[in-house]
Amino acid sequence: MKYLWLWWNKEDLRTEQQQLAEEGRDTSSVDSEFARLLAEDAPEDAQFQKAMDDLLDKSCLLPMRADYRYVEPSKLETIRIHRAAGPRVLPVTHSEAIRRDHIAGAWLGRCAGCLLGKPLEGALRPRLRQLLEHFGYEEIPDYIWRLPGLTEEDCANFGWQSPWSYRNTDCFPGDDDTNYTVMGMALVKQKGITFTPSDMADFWLENVPLLRTCTAERVAYRNFTNNIEPPASAVVRNPYREWIGARIRADFFGYVALGQPEFAAELAWRDASISHVKNGIYSAMWVAAMLAAAMGQTDVRRIIEIGLTEIPAKSRLFEAITEILNRHAAGDPFDDTVQYIHQRWDETRPHHWCHTISNAQIVAMGLLYGEGNYEKAITRTVLACFDTDCNGATVGSIMGMMLGAKALPEKWTGVMNDIIHTDLTGYQTTNISKLAEEMFQIHQSMRQV
Repeated sequence: MKYLWLWWNKEDLRTEQQQLAEEGRDTSSVDSEFARLLAEDAPEDAQFQKAMDDLLDKSCLLPMRADYRYVEPSKLETIRIHRAAGPRVLPVTHSEAIRRDHIAGAWLGRCAGCLLGKPLEGALRPRLRQLLEHFGYEEIPDYIWRLPGLTEEDCANFGWQSPWSYRNTDCFPGDDDTNYTVMGMALVKQKGITFTPSDMADFWLENVPLLRTCTAERVAYRNFTNNIEPPASAVVRNPYREWIGARIRADFFGYVALGQPEFAAELAWRDASISHVKNGIYSAMWVAAMLAAAMGQTDVRRIIEIGLTEIPAKSRLFEAITEILNRHAAGDPFDDTVQYIHQRWDETRPHHWCHTISNAQIVAMGLLYGEGNYEKAITRTVLACFDTDCNGATVGSIMGMMLGAKALPEKWTGVMNDIIHTDLTGYQTTNISKLAEEMFQIHQSMRQV
């Protein structure tokens, strides 16, 4: 048996090498080992796998460089020490009906934003622009498979098949971005709002098939099976520890903690810390806090800033999102800001394509340049490429929380026919609205405690 996703390859090795440099590790003692393994001809043999394991075990113990200028703890209590001042609780005086509508809007908006990006996952920006220009568009006008005149041959000519495969979509077909939202809800129903990181790890083992996990989640899962508990499960042999995975799991924690950005960020931390460290955790906390603060808000910048007050002010993520805020405030055009992101990050490299910071910049950009309009926000987010379904889902969720379900355009929500498929036992096929009501009831029960 050789399932390739469970074997290391040279790209994993390059990812670890770059990750160490970015997080400020002194790699001088292992540079020669990286060079030797990168020169190997047979990365799939057992000898390479053992050498990779040994190198990963060494790398997580490397000291920090003396000149590293960021402060990036992973423990919750230390993260809080290094936060900026912010509103930890916001007044929520909205009626039950309004709160229900906005939680439903966040969940529905997440599904639609994810569905927009899902067929374009892996598309490179130049090719997507060429496809749109071929049909006379500068921006994305609709779900890609609904472009008038689009054919299977067009999709192949522009480098991918998946948009055509969605042409008969009549539901939300399921995705890890929505699986994890439902999973957060199911865990809280089972364990309560006081759940621990270990509770989440146990829930994964009991409910999630290993081969349904990717990157950092897959590494953490394997660590659980070897009795490596959180938070060590996020560190041991994990080159993907600052990738996007924890962020896509964060939304439910913002839904359930409306008006409580600090508590939402804490819930996201409890989940994220089982598989991620540092900025991989911060992005989850940032998103959860934004969602907790977003209901009925009209100032997107203020929502982003409230989210930032829950993460360390001297972190790379804080700095990167602040750069997008500053560019927007200075009047930089949308295309120039997207170009800046692409100059900083190489979408052809997996570590850049799936890193939490590159994609967080796109989320901030999509929210700001969406100008309060749901359609413009999700389409501009996806147009920037990188992790299109994850970013479309996050921006769709925040915009849905701001606007409410009743305000979301039927153009984007109607195609799903209120049906969603997931990989979670008990929720394989269900209604989007039913899940939204369950989410609201958990939020409501918390308010009554």
